[in-house]
Amino acid sequence: MDEAAKKTILRKFTYGLHAISVRHGDRLNAFTANWITQVAFEPPMLALAVENDGASLELLMASDRFAVSVFATGQRELAGHFGRPSSRNPDKLSGAAHHPSPSGLPILDEALGWLECIVRGHLPAGDHTVFVAEVVEAGVLREGEPLTMQETGFRYYG
Repeated sequence: MDEAAKKTILRKFTYGLHAISVRHGDRLNAFTANWITQVAFEPPMLALAVENDGASLELLMASDRFAVSVFATGQRELAGHFGRPSSRNPDKLSGAAHHPSPSGLPILDEALGWLECIVRGHLPAGDHTVFVAEVVEAGVLREGEPLTMQETGFRYYG
């Protein structure tokens, strides 16, 4: 395979940036992810790919829910804040205004909107784990356009 061509073409894929929040017991975390997409209309389902060596994978595996806050254009700095490894920034949520979803997951106040999801399954996918989840709650917080990888110049978050 032509590795340079593969990299060039895969970087042409369009991705939005989202804050994924998860809770297990009294442990909370949030991280920036860009490999997330809708995969079904009825019921509404998402697929989320998470790095196998990321701190949030353990929480996601132990929990049955996560929330998605959609970053708005111009929120590069906020997306970068949640993209830093938890080992360097263990309490990422303390620096960002947020409120609880119906089940108590953190939703970023500055987001365009949010989804709350119940995990229906997961599967290994190379150096990532893919979670398939059903959207069970949603809210619109404000109007605007979503933040994309192209706008930020970031290469990857997840």
